Amino acid sequence: MKIHGKKTLAGWMVPASLVLVTLIAGQAYAEERETVIPDPCSGPSALLAILDRPTVSDSACAVPVKQVVLELGFQHASLRAPGGTADNYPQAEVRVGLPGNNEFVLLPPNYNRQRTNAISGSPTPEIAGSSAATLGIKHQLGYSRHWLGAVEALFTLPSGGAAFGSRGLGAAFNGIASYAPGGQTGLSLQLGVSSQTNPVLAGGGRFTSFNSIFVATWQPAERLQFYGEIFGQSSTGPGEGAGYNADGGVQYLITPSWEVDAEEGVRLTGDLGGYTHYFGAGTGVRF
Repeated sequence: MKIHGKKTLAGWMVPASLVLVTLIAGQAYAEERETVIPDPCSGPSALLAILDRPTVSDSACAVPVKQVVLELGFQHASLRAPGGTADNYPQAEVRVGLPGNNEFVLLPPNYNRQRTNAISGSPTPEIAGSSAATLGIKHQLGYSRHWLGAVEALFTLPSGGAAFGSRGLGAAFNGIASYAPGGQTGLSLQLGVSSQTNPVLAGGGRFTSFNSIFVATWQPAERLQFYGEIFGQSSTGPGEGAGYNADGGVQYLITPSWEVDAEEGVRLTGDLGGYTHYFGAGTGVRF
């Protein structure tokens, strides 16, 4: 779900992401050197800013050097016609802080179990298997008093089961810009392009998509944060049109290094993810 043609769409979305992150970096360097600007990715509640989950969007913060962040979760979805349910876990993500404001990310395969509604008089069909593994690298750009930017590249390996894996190599390139107008609120925009292949049982076809994610956050207390998000893809599969969904949730810091969260999402238009709605829960730990 994190992987997200008309010429007009392609003509502005990818350049826009590059312009956004370039402007952020330029503004950061333009700040007066004697002014001390707090690092938006540090502090007692920094883990809330660093974590990728539970949003579909990735964070503009890179994991600090020599630190490791582990994210885990569970998601239960109600499927579109003919109906049914799907479970997805452990939604693992391992992120390792590298020198130079970089991070390495590994998304191991998830286990998927999907049960569709039965035709009258027949057993309920069930499909289970693993998704593909993904590797990536993120670079955090400079920050200013209100802005933070990052760029990332993600590569989906030809791996996983026939029902939920990836037949070929996939790639996604994203620009992420975050804006903090005040002490309690934040906005984030992620724009990117991806090329992916469907699982073998779905035909294994390749498709290209232009992807956008907008996130708004509200942090009423140091350890508590709420978020809302709208995300979409210009194509949800070979020959398929656009799809858009929305989700929201809450995050709570049990300690500065341990977070728990809950989320709920809903389909808006198209067939992105194949569900009508879902709920999930998870955790993030920093070592």
